[in-house]
Amino acid sequence: MNKIICSLLLLSSFCTMAQKTDTLLLEKLMRQQPEQFSGVLNHPQKNQVQVLYTQVNRNKSNEISFKSFSYNLNDHRYFYPASTVKLAAVIFALEKINELHIKDLSATSTMITDSAQATQTKVLTDKTAENGLPSIAHYIKKILLTSDNDAFNRLFEFIGRAELNSKLKKYGYHNSRILNRLAIGDSGEAAKHTNPIKFYKGSQLVYAQAAQYDPKEYPLNLTNTVMGVGYLDSAEKLVNKPFNLANKNAFSISDQQSLMKKLIHPEAFPARQRFNLTPADYQLIYTYMQKLPTESDYPAYDPKEFWPTYAKMLYYGREKNAVINPDLKIYNKYGDSYGFIIDNAYFKDEKNHIEFFLTAVVQSNEDGIYNDGKYEYDTVCFPFMKALGQTIYSYELQRKAKK
Repeated sequence: MNKIICSLLLLSSFCTMAQKTDTLLLEKLMRQQPEQFSGVLNHPQKNQVQVLYTQVNRNKSNEISFKSFSYNLNDHRYFYPASTVKLAAVIFALEKINELHIKDLSATSTMITDSAQATQTKVLTDKTAENGLPSIAHYIKKILLTSDNDAFNRLFEFIGRAELNSKLKKYGYHNSRILNRLAIGDSGEAAKHTNPIKFYKGSQLVYAQAAQYDPKEYPLNLTNTVMGVGYLDSAEKLVNKPFNLANKNAFSISDQQSLMKKLIHPEAFPARQRFNLTPADYQLIYTYMQKLPTESDYPAYDPKEFWPTYAKMLYYGREKNAVINPDLKIYNKYGDSYGFIIDNAYFKDEKNHIEFFLTAVVQSNEDGIYNDGKYEYDTVCFPFMKALGQTIYSYELQRKAKK
């Protein structure tokens, strides 16, 4: 009996060791290209860089396993997640539609948003939709194509702050929270109130949701929530005090990639851990997460403002004249704000039998002033993200070739 117990403990120990994230490979790959990475590698804390790379491996039965590699990863070290939180809202909005079980209520139902507070705004039409009307599905398209802030805010109001954070906890994302709308100065009590909403099929009301209030605060054990030496306030006046982000949204790199893995490969997870999405829901998300803004008619975008690779930070670095790799599809959700560039991506190259996940954050704010719009995106952040994506893709090509 003791031998059996010892064997089980040994096996458990081996399994634990096998599941540990490798912390050496990524740094090794980056240090092999000092002209691309030395600036950030020499100042990893200053540039607040964190990287998580996960290989997707398949056995002879086509069953999936994951192997992860990280650089400077710390789920308790705060960075501002910006628009990356929108992907969680996309998923949870579709889940809510499915869980309400209301006849004729769907993601394409007309969604009319009313107001119940002075700070709230209404939405009655949407000129970017083919039928001129707002809907969950159309908001999702706008979020995934160009990261539309208003579209996210409307999903935030539909799901409700309490349910958003309950769902994060349900799926094990314990280092994340979504507290407020984006790009409208939403905070404090105003963020706890969400609008009344009605859904229609034609002229027929199919569902009415009253205004909601969420009193909870959702504290997290985070470091690095106070940054820099100053910031511009709402009146654009300089305040010579560090910028406090303690009460803002949070979405750790590990949680972001975990969500993406479950979204892309639900079959790799037990049924009880999967998102409550239909095949049509998955198809909607996959289609618009991979689609380029110039390929969309509804909504339609000016290519001078939203060029093909605008949303693909990793691999293309937001270059306007980037040459698109015809073999590579990138399914992702990026974020950019307060000097932070974040991208949470799944790479797939069917021709070369490559697929992997790559999630990263990097920041540059040389003057230490926040909210002034002066960040080194073009000289530090975008080049880093481009080089990182291309480095891992090249590594994957070599890795697959050796098999």
